[in-house]
Amino acid sequence: MSIYIGNLPYQATEDAVSEIFAEYGTVKRVQLPTDRETGRRRGFGFIEMDSDAEEDAAIEALDGAEWMGRDLKVNKARPREDRSASGGWSGGNNRQQRGDRRY
Repeated sequence: MSIYIGNLPYQATEDAVSEIFAEYGTVKRVQLPTDRETGRRRGFGFIEMDSDAEEDAAIEALDGAEWMGRDLKVNKARPREDRSASGGWSGGNNRQQRGDRRY
């Protein structure tokens, strides 16, 4: 399992996040996604730790904690939802969904 960490400062680095979580156990991986167009961090990330007990301790201690002027949101990561199930375009004739704009 992994941990979701939200409301991260945009200047946060993987090393800095790893350092904070290392107080609660062994950090196996830190991932801080970036925007494809700007390359800027997106303000959230994922952390994997060595055991569920370490993850639980980190979540308990860091959820709501202030770091670099931001209140962190820390919880168990949920599986990514299938985007097609959210009502997005699924192919075919989508003219009505696009407002009948001509391209």
